[in-house]
Amino acid sequence: MRRIEKLRRDETGMTFVFVGLGFMAFLAASMLAIDVGMLMTARSQAQNSADSGALAGATALVLDNWNDRTPTGPAVTNALAASHSNEVMGAQVSVTPPDVEFLASPTTGEQNRVRVTVWRSAARGNPVSTLVAQYFGISSATIGAVATAEASPANAMDCVKPFTIPDKWIEKQDKTWSPTSTFDAYDKKGQPLANPDIYKPAYNADGTPNPDYTGYNMERDKGTEMMIRAGTGNDISVSFYFSLAMTNDTGGDDYRWNIANCNTTVYGWDSKLVQEPGDMMGPTVQGIQELVDRDPGAQWDDGTNTVIKSAFGQHSPRIFPIPLYDPAYYAAGKANGRNASLKTANWIGFFVDNVSGNNIYGRITPITGIYQKGGPAPNAALPKTIRLVQ
Repeated sequence: MRRIEKLRRDETGMTFVFVGLGFMAFLAASMLAIDVGMLMTARSQAQNSADSGALAGATALVLDNWNDRTPTGPAVTNALAASHSNEVMGAQVSVTPPDVEFLASPTTGEQNRVRVTVWRSAARGNPVSTLVAQYFGISSATIGAVATAEASPANAMDCVKPFTIPDKWIEKQDKTWSPTSTFDAYDKKGQPLANPDIYKPAYNADGTPNPDYTGYNMERDKGTEMMIRAGTGNDISVSFYFSLAMTNDTGGDDYRWNIANCNTTVYGWDSKLVQEPGDMMGPTVQGIQELVDRDPGAQWDDGTNTVIKSAFGQHSPRIFPIPLYDPAYYAAGKANGRNASLKTANWIGFFVDNVSGNNIYGRITPITGIYQKGGPAPNAALPKTIRLVQ
């Protein structure tokens, strides 16, 4: 009886109880610190994978094929490749063609959004394994992420070249618009013609999109062959360019440098363009030839209507933006007896194919641009800006 009473009051071994409880708390804290931290990292990596996939899909829509949204089209395949290249905890995410969706912009209704969903889950056969939580019956976790990118109209551009050609118009004099057409709206006395050529800008005076825009179109004109050369006099011709003075850069050396390199001055819609004195024919050809020499293997492929064999991929130095000027605004300036003025109406992407004499030959190709808050960005803008919206 005394022995039983002693055992009842004996506290020997209680330390082991506290150690055991403490160990359980330590395991719980370890699970929180290790597994939760790991899962948060996995979630962040999954978001990076979805983001890169959405951006790649939207970029392919702009630069490769705006209308091909099929499972084997460039938008879907580029989105999948970009997502797969961004692993989550050392393993590839699961993303299939149905996980790449094309959505309409809530503001314009244009089908210009790409949404990509990536997974690491048991349902897809690739869950994220836990380290400590598996001892508590939680052997894996599901990780997913969604991102949406938009190819929205740009309203500004940098790295433009210091020469400009007129935007496209409806030809009334020759009946058919051609590389030799000239924009004619006034006679030699400055009086309006009875049947003038017609140019409608990409946006109205209030900044709203103009559905009657007559200018170049990114998809319709993609791959169109174009030859440009120094302008003569004040003629507004499809193929004649006017040389431009950018910021305070004047003279042949600066002009040639601005062609062979990237002048980061940003030009927006309606930006005034200042003509460089003289036609700058020699510096133009020299600067363009420098660009060709940097990427000599690049060439235009008629089958895919894209640039191939470039050492720079989609960023060949032989692809650059050319500012388009408003031909009607310029013609009105001449007709009213003041100095004819140039202002930015749009931009086209141009791939330099070759230089022959003083003529520059190339193709129209899509490009990306910049979006500046507060400025108009009509749907008719040739360049697009790629941005994440979700």
